[in-house]
Amino acid sequence: MALFPAFAGAAEPGEPPTGSSEGSRKELDWLSNPSFSTEEALLLHQRATEVADLIPEKSPLVRTTSRSELSGESDTDESLKQSSKKRKKKKKKHHHYKKTKKKTKGDSSSSESDLDTKHIKDKATGSGRNHEKEAAANLDKKTSNLTSNRFVWLDDIQASTAETFRIDKKSDPANWAYKSLYRGDIARYKRRGESCLGIDKKKQCITWDSSASKRKQLQRRPERYFTKNNVKILNTDGIPVCNKSSPSDPTDFIPVFHMETDDPSDTTEVNPLGIYDPSTTVWLQGKGCKGAEHEPVNTQQTIQEPGISINSVLMTKVEEHNKKVRENPRDINAWMEFVSFQDELMRGPSPYASKGEQEVRRKSLKLILEKKLAILERAIESNPSNVDLKLARLKLCTEFWEPPALIKEWQKLIFLHPNNPELWKKYLLFCQSQFTTFSVSKINSLYGKCLTTLAAVQDGSMVSHPLLPGTEEAMLAIFIQQCHFLRQAGHSEKAVSLFQALIDFTFFKPDSVKDLPTRGQVEFFEPFWDSGEPRIGEKGARGWKAWMHQQEKGGWIALKPDDEDDEEIDEDEEIKDKTLPKWHIWLDIEYSREARHWLPWRPDKTKKETEEDCDDPERQVLFDDLGPSLIQLSNPDLQRQLLYSFLQFLGVPCTSKLFPSNLYIAMDENNVFDSVLSDEKPLTSVHFPLSGFNSIGHMDTMLRGRHHIGHYKEGEEFIQNVFHVLFLLFSGKEKSNLSICWLQYEISKVLQCLQTKNKKKLKAQGRKSKKLAKNFLKAPDNRNHLSLWKLYAYLEWLLGNIDDARKVFDTALSTAGTGGLKSPQLCSLSLLYAQLEVELLESLEGAVTSRPVHILTKLAESGPYVPYSGQVLSVNVLKARKTYEHALQDYLSKTPVPDQDRVNDANQLVNLVGCYALFQYLTVGIDAAVLIYAQTSEKLEAPGPGKCENTAENFGIENFPTALEAVTLLHTNLLRFHMKISVYPLNPLREALTEALKRYPSNQSLWRSYIHIQRKSHSASKARRFFDGVTRSTNSLEPWLFAIQAEQMRKKLIENVQRADVGEIHSTIPETGLTNRIVALFEHAVQSENGTHCPLLWRMYLNFLASLGKIEKSKGLFYKALQNCPWAKVLYMDAVEYFPDHLQETLDLMTEKELRVRVPMEELDLLLEV
Repeated sequence: MALFPAFAGAAEPGEPPTGSSEGSRKELDWLSNPSFSTEEALLLHQRATEVADLIPEKSPLVRTTSRSELSGESDTDESLKQSSKKRKKKKKKHHHYKKTKKKTKGDSSSSESDLDTKHIKDKATGSGRNHEKEAAANLDKKTSNLTSNRFVWLDDIQASTAETFRIDKKSDPANWAYKSLYRGDIARYKRRGESCLGIDKKKQCITWDSSASKRKQLQRRPERYFTKNNVKILNTDGIPVCNKSSPSDPTDFIPVFHMETDDPSDTTEVNPLGIYDPSTTVWLQGKGCKGAEHEPVNTQQTIQEPGISINSVLMTKVEEHNKKVRENPRDINAWMEFVSFQDELMRGPSPYASKGEQEVRRKSLKLILEKKLAILERAIESNPSNVDLKLARLKLCTEFWEPPALIKEWQKLIFLHPNNPELWKKYLLFCQSQFTTFSVSKINSLYGKCLTTLAAVQDGSMVSHPLLPGTEEAMLAIFIQQCHFLRQAGHSEKAVSLFQALIDFTFFKPDSVKDLPTRGQVEFFEPFWDSGEPRIGEKGARGWKAWMHQQEKGGWIALKPDDEDDEEIDEDEEIKDKTLPKWHIWLDIEYSREARHWLPWRPDKTKKETEEDCDDPERQVLFDDLGPSLIQLSNPDLQRQLLYSFLQFLGVPCTSKLFPSNLYIAMDENNVFDSVLSDEKPLTSVHFPLSGFNSIGHMDTMLRGRHHIGHYKEGEEFIQNVFHVLFLLFSGKEKSNLSICWLQYEISKVLQCLQTKNKKKLKAQGRKSKKLAKNFLKAPDNRNHLSLWKLYAYLEWLLGNIDDARKVFDTALSTAGTGGLKSPQLCSLSLLYAQLEVELLESLEGAVTSRPVHILTKLAESGPYVPYSGQVLSVNVLKARKTYEHALQDYLSKTPVPDQDRVNDANQLVNLVGCYALFQYLTVGIDAAVLIYAQTSEKLEAPGPGKCENTAENFGIENFPTALEAVTLLHTNLLRFHMKISVYPLNPLREALTEALKRYPSNQSLWRSYIHIQRKSHSASKARRFFDGVTRSTNSLEPWLFAIQAEQMRKKLIENVQRADVGEIHSTIPETGLTNRIVALFEHAVQSENGTHCPLLWRMYLNFLASLGKIEKSKGLFYKALQNCPWAKVLYMDAVEYFPDHLQETLDLMTEKELRVRVPMEELDLLLEV
C-alpha cells in the first residue's frame, strides 16, 4: 500500500521496478517513504482494533501473537530475547520504584510510564538493493519485538546510534487541549478520575504540579520533636485560648464568635457582611492606615509568629538586669544572675529581630559563652578585687581556651590573691586534673609553693596581703590533700615522710626556735631531718626537741642496738608462678611491693649501710621534697586533727573525718558498699566513719579486692611505735581516746577476718588483739575506763566467746558504780550489751523476762549491778519505764550548753534514747519504740537540710554525727532487726530512711541500709524517683554512688534469675534497659561537680563497661578518666587488668606522668629469666 493511494502505481521501496521507465520512477521518488512498511501498518491496525474491542468487555488484555512470531524466529532473535529478559527483570524492579515515587508526588503523566512502549527500530540504510531485501526479510521479526511488551536494548541491535529512534505511542492531551505547548499556556493542575464534574465527589480530584523545592519538601519525612524547628516551636509560649462564655450543654461544634469592632455604625455601611478585618474596613472608608502603634495586640500575636509574645517578657527581663547592674555595679549576685539569665535568653527567640520576621539563630554554645564572658569582663572592670567573678570567668574559659593559656590566667589570679586559701585549693585541683601538663613532681612542688606562700601570709612576712580568717584550717586541709595525692600517685614514702616531719615539727619543736617565722624554723629543722636520727614511728624516736638539747650538750651517746628478730624478715618469693601471663605477674609484684615498701628507706648504721645500698632510689625521701610543705599549727584542735588524720592514713579507724575539700578527690576504694555484718547483726553493725579511702600500702584492683588484712610485720611495728610516741605526748582523756583508736583498729582486723571467713587468720589475730586489750586494762589509768571495757567485751563476743564476753560486761557494769542514766559511758556500755543479747533472741516471746531487759532495768535503777539470774520482776520494769520517761523529758527540755558539753550531751541523749527504745521494744512492742524515736526526732529536728552541710565545716577533731543522725540510725537498725525476726511492713522503715537521707545525704550507713531494703522490692520506680530527687538537691556524691550500686545489684539479680532453671519466674521481673540506665547514671555522676575528679567513680564506671565486654568503649573511657584523674595509680592498674595487651603502653604513660612504677619491665624480664 502506498503512502498516498492516488499514486498507487509508484514503486514500493522494497519492490523491484515493474517494467516502468527509469524516468517515471525518478519523478515519483519524492512520494515514496523508505521507512514505511505495508505489513507493519496492517499489523499495528489489527492490534489496535483488537485492543479496542477487548476494553469494553473488561476482559484482561492478552498479547496478540503475529503470524511472523508463530511462523518461527531465528536463533539470533531467540538469544536476543533471552538476554533482554534478564535485563528486563532488573530494569523493571528499578522502574517500579521510580513509578511509585512519582505516584506519591501525584504526577501520573510521567514519561517513565512510556518505558513499556519504547521500541528500538533498525532502519534499512539502502546502501544497495540487496541490503534493502535483507531488511524486508527481517521485518516480521522486528515487528514481533515491536508488538511485544518487552524492552529492546541498544547494545543488542547492531546499528548506528545516530539513526535509531523510538515510537511514543502515548498521546499528550496538551497537544489538542491548549493553543500552544508553551508552559505558560498549559494548566498546572491535572484532573484525576473519569467521571463528569459534579456527579461523584469521591471520584473527583485535582492535583497541582508543584515547584522543585516543594517537591523536595514533600519527599521529607515528618520531623520529630527534637529537630531544630520543633525545638524552637516548643520553646515559645503558646497563645492562651479560652472561651469566656462557655455553654453548659456540650455542643457538636465549636461556635465562631463575631469579632467585636470599635465602630459598629461604620461597619454596617462598608462592611455589611462583617467579613473584613479592621484594617480593610479603615481602607474602604477612605481613611489612611492608623499606624503601627495603634495595631491591636491580639491580631499581631495571632497573625505573626507566636514567639513574639515572649519578646516583651524577655526584653523586660533584659532591661531589669541591665538596670540592676548599671545602678549597682558592686552587686556581685546581680552580675551572676545576669550571666545565668543568658541561658534562658538563648532558649527563646531573639528579642532584637525585626518585627515582621524572626531572626533565625544558630543556638551555639560558643555564642552563649562569649556573651557570658563579655558580661563577666564588664563585672570585673567594676569589681577588680572580687575573686568569685574571676573564678566564674576562668570556669567559662575552660570551654574554649587551651590549657597553657588557662594556666597563665590562673597564675595571674594567684599572683593577685596569694592570701586566699580557697582560691589556692581550686588552682591546685585545676592543675592536678590537667592531663596534658600534669606530672607528679610539678604538682608536688606546686603544693609546696602554696603552703610556703600561705605560711608567709600567716607569719606576717608577706606584708602586702592580710591574713584571711580560716587560713590555718585551710593550710592543714591542703597539707592532708597533698599527702593523699602522693599516696594515690604511688609515692607512699613521701606521703609518710611528710606526716612524720609535720608531727615532729608541730609537737617536738624546741623552745628556742618557736619565735622564728616558719621558713626560719624549717632551716633549723633540716639538720635534724638529715642527721639520720630515728623519726616518729621508728624505734628509739625521741623527737626534734630532744635532739636539739643533746646537740647543745655534745651529741648523742651511742647506744648498742637491740637486734631482736632482724633475720626474720617476711620477704616472700616475689614470683610464685612463672606460668602466669606477664601482666598478671607484674600486677602481683607491684602490689606486693606497694604493701611492703611504703615506709621510707633509711640506711641502717648498725649494718654499716650507706645511701648507695638502696635498691630503689625512689624509696629515699630528700628534705627538698617536704621542706616547703611544713607549716605551723597553733590551734590544739588542729594539732589533734593532724594526728588523727595520720592514723586514718595508716588505716586506723578514728572518729575524725576528712576535710570536705579533699573528701571526694581522695576517695578511691570500693569498700563504701561493704556492710560489715550488717545483714546478720543489724543492731550492732559496725560503720567506720571513713570508708571509700585506701589506707597506705593497699592498692587493690577492682576485680581482685583486698589482698591482705592490716599491714605486714614492718608496717604493724611502725603503727605500734607511732602509738607509743603519742602516748608520751598526751595524758588523761586524750590518751584514752588514742587507746580506743588502737583497740578499734584491732577489732577492724578481726571483722575483716570474719568477713573473709579466714579462720586461721582470725585465731591468730584474736590472740594478738586480746593481749593488747588486756594490757590496756592492766594500766592504772584505764581500769575504770568503761569504753575500753566495752571494746574488750565486744572483741570477745566477735571471736565467739559469748560467755567470756558476758563476764567482761558484768564485771565492767559491777565496777562502774551507780551513775545510772546520768553516766554516758555506762549508758553506752549497757546499750551495746543489751543489743548483742537481743540479737541472740529468735523471737519476742518471753522477751520481757530476758537478759537484755534485766540489763536495761538495772541501768535505770541506778543501783549496784547484779548479774542476770533468769527472771525480771514486772514491778522493776514499770519503775524503769517511768525513770526512762522522766530522764528523756529532762534531756529534751534542757537549755543549750557550751560546745564541748554539747558533744557529751548529744552522746548521752543518743544512748539514753537507744536504751529507752530498746526497753520499750522488748517490754511493749515495736510501735512503742518507734513512738519514742518519733518524739525525739521531732524535738531534735534542725530548721532545714542545709544545717547538715555546715556540720562538715567544723574542723574540730570530734566530728561526731549530729544527735538526730545517730538517733535515726538507731531507729532504722531496730526496724531492720524487727523485720528480720518477725513479719512487719516495709513502709515505716522506708519512710524513716528517706526522711533521714533527705536531711543527711552523705551518710553512708543510712544509704547502705536503704539499698539493702530496696533490693527486696520488686518495683524500682519509687527508689529511682527518690535517688533522682536527692541527687538534684545536694552536691554530695554518695547518692550517685548508691543509686548506681542499687541498679547494679538489680541487674545482677535479674541475670541470676534468667540463668537459673526455675520455670515461670522470668515473667515476674519485666526489666529491660538496665545497662543503659546504669551507663546514663554514670555519665550524669561523672559530670557532677564532685564526681568529675573522684577516682572511685571512674573505677566503677570502667569496671562496669569492662564487665559487659565492651573493650573498645572501655579503652575510650580509661583515657577519659585520665583526663580528669591523671594522678590515680589505681586507674592505671585497673587498666592493666582490663587491657593486658597494652601493658607496655600503660607503663610508659605512668613513667611519663612520673607515677611510681615499682617494677619496671626490664626488671620483670630479668626476674623471669632467673
